[in-house]
Amino acid sequence: MAISPEKPEHTAELVAAHKLPFEILFDEGARVGKQFGLMFTLPDDLVTVYRGFGIDLDESNSSGWTLPVPARYVFDSEGIARHVDADTDYTVRPEPTATLEIARGL
Repeated sequence: MAISPEKPEHTAELVAAHKLPFEILFDEGARVGKQFGLMFTLPDDLVTVYRGFGIDLDESNSSGWTLPVPARYVFDSEGIARHVDADTDYTVRPEPTATLEIARGL
């Protein structure tokens, strides 16, 4: 599953367009993201850039001009996080196959 502060009507478009085989849960107000310490507020100059591209996070996100750090958690059957990947550089993401291997090893 994925968790996102993006409003459900926007994630539904993503799921349909990419035929995602997993559920995206709505993190209203980014409560989960905040609890995990994964949220950051975009600086004013970046807000201006986003708006210049026609991106309005106030419209699409339930958390306004804050975004989550992309992260993957692998939990065991007891609910304990056994592996975490998080990077403030949104272009750095672990391969899905690596995450599956970790999960299979539990």
